Amino acid sequence: MVIRHSVEDGVLHLSFPHDLGVADRAAAALEIEALLLTHRPQRVRMQLPTADPSAPSLSVLARTRRLCEHLGALLTVVGPTPLAPPVTPAAA
Repeated sequence: MVIRHSVEDGVLHLSFPHDLGVADRAAAALEIEALLLTHRPQRVRMQLPTADPSAPSLSVLARTRRLCEHLGALLTVVGPTPLAPPVTPAAA
């Protein structure tokens, strides 16, 4: 699988484990299309792995947007989640 997904309360959550390359683009688009047609979600949340996605990642995003519009699903796109800073013990 090129993407990760979960379905929760009518929301299809999608994420890319890494920025997509040309070789991954078609596989990711087909996976997302199959998930959309299988689950028919009300909303889709896509998380991109970087703040500056590659052209193949943007291509998959554009295809996903068109599919969501066709199915009447709302699409939300978010960037990478920042890692929380490590917790250091308090000095005594």
